[in-house]
This record gives sequence, C-alpha cells and structure tokens, in this order.
Amino acid sequence: MEPIRTPFSDALNEDCPLPEYPRPQLIREGWLNLNGWFDYAVTGEGAAGCADYDGKILVPFAIESALSGVRRQLLPGERLWYRKYFTLPEEMQSKHILLHFGAVDWQCEVFLNGISVGGHTGGYCAFSFDITAFLLKGENELKIKVYDPTDKGHQQRGKQSMQSHGFWYTSTSGIWQTVWLEAAGDLFIKDLRLTPDTDRSALKIKTMLSKETGCRIEAAVLDGGEELVRQTVEAEDVLTLPRFAFWSPEEPKLYDLVVELWQGGELRDSVRSYFGMRKYSVEKDAAGLPRLCLNGKPYFQRGLLDQGYWPESGLSAPSDEALIYDIQTMKDLGFNMLRKHIKTEPARWYYHCDRLGMLVWQDMVSGGDYLSPLYAGVLPTVNVHVHDDKSYARFHREDAAWREEFRRELFEMIDMLYHFPSICCWVPFNEGWGQFDAREIGWSVKEYDPTRFVDHASGWHDQGGPEFKSVHKYILPVRLPKPDGRPFVLSEYGGYSMTVDGHVWNREKSFGYVSFRTKEKLSAAYRKLHEKQIIPLIAKGLSATVYTQVSDVEFEVNGMLTYDRRVMKLDEQTVREVNETLDF
Repeated sequence: MEPIRTPFSDALNEDCPLPEYPRPQLIREGWLNLNGWFDYAVTGEGAAGCADYDGKILVPFAIESALSGVRRQLLPGERLWYRKYFTLPEEMQSKHILLHFGAVDWQCEVFLNGISVGGHTGGYCAFSFDITAFLLKGENELKIKVYDPTDKGHQQRGKQSMQSHGFWYTSTSGIWQTVWLEAAGDLFIKDLRLTPDTDRSALKIKTMLSKETGCRIEAAVLDGGEELVRQTVEAEDVLTLPRFAFWSPEEPKLYDLVVELWQGGELRDSVRSYFGMRKYSVEKDAAGLPRLCLNGKPYFQRGLLDQGYWPESGLSAPSDEALIYDIQTMKDLGFNMLRKHIKTEPARWYYHCDRLGMLVWQDMVSGGDYLSPLYAGVLPTVNVHVHDDKSYARFHREDAAWREEFRRELFEMIDMLYHFPSICCWVPFNEGWGQFDAREIGWSVKEYDPTRFVDHASGWHDQGGPEFKSVHKYILPVRLPKPDGRPFVLSEYGGYSMTVDGHVWNREKSFGYVSFRTKEKLSAAYRKLHEKQIIPLIAKGLSATVYTQVSDVEFEVNGMLTYDRRVMKLDEQTVREVNETLDF
C-alpha cells in the first residue's frame, strides 16, 4: 500500500532534493550539494565491501521511506552501503575540502577512493571530515557503510521501531539529512559560539579555528545594511552593541554577523552568520509565583508537541517549504512555541524558527528500552516518582557504556544547536524513557548553558532538578501540583483525536486518547478542555503548555493537521481564540 503524501513532495527535484544551503548559521561561499541518486546495497554484517549494488537510492531519504525509491526495512544483522561519484568544480579544486553529513542513523564509516576517512556514532547530529588528502584530481568515489539495529540496540533512536504500531513509528536508517562538500583554506573558521548578553548590550563571541596560529580575527555586526560595530577580537571576546532590539516571537529581530580571518595582510577566511538578542529567565511575578520570562518579563508559552515526521519521508522533511509550513501554520494559529520531541531537525528548521519567531524546546533523543507498565502507566498516575540513580535497571540503563554514550550525544546535540536564539529550553529526558541521573545531568546542562531553561525530566519521574515542575496529563483531569518553588509547566496534554478518511496512515489501526467524529465536536471539546481545566490554572502558577500535537503521525491521529498536512482538523478561529486567553 502506498503511503499518503504531503503536497511538498509533488515537485520533488530528484537531481538534488533539498538544494538549499544547509547551514545558515555559518555560511561560506564555496560548496557543493551531493544530494540525489546514490548506488546502494544491503549486505551481511561481515561484508568488507560490495562489488555489486542493488539499485539506486535518493539521498537524503532513509531506505525505509517511500521517497528514497527503495522502501525497505534494514535488519539488525545487515549493513547498508552507499556509493556516489563526484568531481569537484574548478573553483573548489585548490581549496581544503570538508565533507559534511547532516545526520546518518546510526553508526557509519566513510570511505573516499577506497580509504577510510573516519566514522561517526549517533543518528541525530551533524559531523564532518577534512577529505583534502584523499581527493583525486578527477572523479572521486564516495562510499558510506551504515549499521542501524533500531530498537534491537541500545542507542538513542526516539520512537523508531522495526515494527511500527501505536506511538512507535517506521524506522529511519542511513543518511537522512543533506550531504555536502565545502571549500575552505588551509586555515579556516570551524565554528562560532554566540551568546547574547542583553544586560550588557553585548554579544559574546567564541571563534574556533582549524588550527592554532598567529592571525587576526575581525568581526562586524550589521543591522540590514548598516554596520553597527566592527572590531578586532580575540578567540573569545565580547562585542558591545551601541543599540539593539530584543528578539521575540512577536518581533523576531535578527542581526547579521561577518567574521573574517586575516594573516599577514591576507584574508584567509570569511563566514557570515546571524544572532538574536534575547534573555530567558525564571522570575517571580507580583503574586510571588515563579514564571518563565522572556527579556525580563513574564511570558506565557503556548506550545505544541512537534514530532517532525512525514508520511513519504519519515524523519526527513520532503522540502524546505515543508519545514516552513509547519512552523508558520502553527504560528498563525496563535502558538508561540514548539517542543521538538525526541528528535533533532536540520539546521534550516531552527533557522526558520529564528526568523519567523517561534520558541523551541529541544528534547534529547530517547534511547534504551521503554519502561515497564508499572513505571510507565501506574506510578506516574498516582504521582509516585521513582529515583533514577538508585537502580539503573528500573529504567533499562544498566550498562555504563550506554549511559556514557547518552551523555556524549546530549552535549554533542547542545553544541550543534547552541547557536539558534529560538531554542529556549533543553529537555534531557522524556517520561522516564532511558532516564538516569536526571537531576545531576539537568544541573550539568544548566551549568554548560546557563542562558536557557532546562526541563530535566519531562512528565513522569521528577527528580527535583532544574528547572520546572513538569507534568504530562492525558484523559485524566489536569490539576495543580504541589508548589515547590519551580515554575509549573504542562509539558504534554490533550491529544484529542479524529480520523479523516483519505488522509490517514491506517484507518483500522488509528488511535487517540479521546476521539471525536466531526470537526465541530473536536473543536468544541478543545475549547472546553482549556476553559474548564487549563485557563484557571494560569493564575495559580501555570507558565507554559504543550498540546499534543502539530500533526498526526502514522497510527496517531491527534494532530492539529492530518499526517499529509492537507487538512486542518480543528476550527482555526476556535484555536486562535483559545490561544488569546492563554496568557498572564
């Protein structure tokens, strides 16, 4: 059976899907997109290579997805191989060449012209290699070998499953974000770490270089065409701004940044970036209640759970327009926050949140086995929180190596996404799934990035860590938890459902928490839920809400939108009116 499709894949460019520049936060002129048709093969785990290929696969879509052209499940005992030939454009041939992968799930090794150039473990973070020493003058052969046991392994995988059912979805194996080449000099800017300091009207800037050497770094901040400041900076320095406007969802003001690297009077490298001036903090309101604040003022966050799946392409959006559509549509409904749920997105998604004005809560990807019914269904319902540092076996985190891998990937994700001003909250653990040492890890994240909120254990097994009293509540009435000095956030709720014939993944197996048959009844129930249960809690301390969810996902039919993004299931005016009342 062919899956339903969104309108965003109707005009898919198979020669180069997702052709846009993949890293808006660090732009360099010389680059080459490698998306498109690759050769692929599936072999046994012991194969050192493959002489014959099974056919063509469309990168960057996972082998399990329809848009890949393959739509085949990768089994735990198998290895997936990719091959593509490329020739560098003439203008890139005298440069250092970096090979970038947006994401490859889960473990991969990369070969160029038969030589291994490196590997990466972790399915949700970007990585790159300097391949200059391995390049040939003419045609080059790129190969990638991938291993992904999905839910038969311990790795961070979110809701991926070998057998989709309920709230477990089709797996994603192999390349699922853009593959691209970038040209740079032998001395270049590897990364920028930008931290706005609104209290001091300043931008903290850390410039990371490809190698330590004597050079001069020059930085300039621009507002449109006007240069606000230009100065020579150290590797870690501060740019004082003569003036600035705050970034917010209502006014998503961004400033341009140009960073140049000079040596001996010669310009060695130049990159373009951007930043937004915003401040996230917890402050007490006039009634003494702790509130989430934006730019020094209490700011109610009206959010949605955003799982970022697409029927024809899984974890990969079919186009840049698809990414924009979800963000803008939810903003038009009056939401100002999206909780990106146990997955990461390509850099362009966060960039669109930055420029369109949408706050982001970023979940870490869950790993390990799911909880037993006792810890997942019973104890949270009666408000019993199990300690996660006493017995790792309760949360299926017995192996110290698994725990260390989670920590490494958590901070790798934070480093990767640190740049984006729209991200206001890190969520290390969700509903106890693979949870361990959440209090300690929450404080480690807060120390590593004090500029953002931390929801250390979203939903179930609260350890008293930073920074919220975070509650999930479906079906049962939402009640005010016992105050403990932390802001109260309803980080998942609702989940009201409706199937729409012709726009559903599987009519017979669809499910939701509370189901309705018509748009009118669904919309009326949505209004009643908020008027009777949610809105009265705001005066008592509720500071943020995360309704489930942006769109249907496979068997789940509790979205604002159908899975194919073709039907808005709730009355838009009703949603906007409810959101207008969700405020301090």
